[in-house]
Amino acid sequence: MPEMPDLPDFDPKRTRRAVRRGLSRTVAIVLAVLALLAVAATEGSFLVQTRGDRERRMQAVLGTAFKIYNPAYRATIDSCCRTTPLSMSFEVAARPMGPAGAWPGGNESYTISQDFFGRVRHLPLGRTANTRLSQALFDVGTTLTAKDQVRAVLARLPADLSALAVVEFEQPLGEAGLKAFVKRYRSCAERVVYERRPGSLPITWGFDYWADALDLGKGGDMTDETCGGSLPRFRDWVGLLRDHDDANLRSFDLSLNRLREAAEAGLAHGYVDQLSSVRELRELLKDPRVRTIRLAGVTFDLDRPRP
Repeated sequence: MPEMPDLPDFDPKRTRRAVRRGLSRTVAIVLAVLALLAVAATEGSFLVQTRGDRERRMQAVLGTAFKIYNPAYRATIDSCCRTTPLSMSFEVAARPMGPAGAWPGGNESYTISQDFFGRVRHLPLGRTANTRLSQALFDVGTTLTAKDQVRAVLARLPADLSALAVVEFEQPLGEAGLKAFVKRYRSCAERVVYERRPGSLPITWGFDYWADALDLGKGGDMTDETCGGSLPRFRDWVGLLRDHDDANLRSFDLSLNRLREAAEAGLAHGYVDQLSSVRELRELLKDPRVRTIRLAGVTFDLDRPRP
């Protein structure tokens, strides 16, 4: 039987070096595995969140809902989307609307995001956006601001002032009736109120609300699209909504049922007028179809041609 070789003398220094090398290799392997897992989780989350047309649909649904939620603002949506392992988001630049020729404040940037499961997070503006125009829209359908009161206010103002106002109808007008009305008075219904909801923000629609619908010039006269309510575009957008969108829509103080009912009825209860002067609003007020006009601002427009 062969003899066992003599064991080497114990060397504490060599032992410590071997232990350190082993620990270093173990730590390196663990860190490498964790890094790979992090990359896999990030890439996997990105692929899951952006599968199919999810990015484009998020922008179309949430971006447009944000505009309906903030009809007193002119909003521009940035390209979509920024993705993290737990969320997807895009930026919106918004500024308050004012009379023609007036720019009340600059753009502010806001973030709209949804979590990994597609649920929208905290939303900016909305109920906190207490502008004069949003208040005028809240008052649609109420008994506030009677016609006689408006007539008295308009009589005190210089006729050439540009105005921002909500024109409310006595009885809602259909698509053809609205187009005929604004054409007669050379007015422009940039934001159309398709719902009467006293004391709350009603559903509105503007020609620039849905980016995918901005194919002006292909489907008819541009003036009809920009100033006539763009009802076909509104109906097209509502048509792409699905039942699972309802939870997110409620975050925007909307609901799928209300949107579908408003789009199907297609009745204009009023509109936001950004282009008329005080003189022109006085003429509008004489029309028996006009229930009242709710002023949201006036300013002197240096570029308006004078008679």
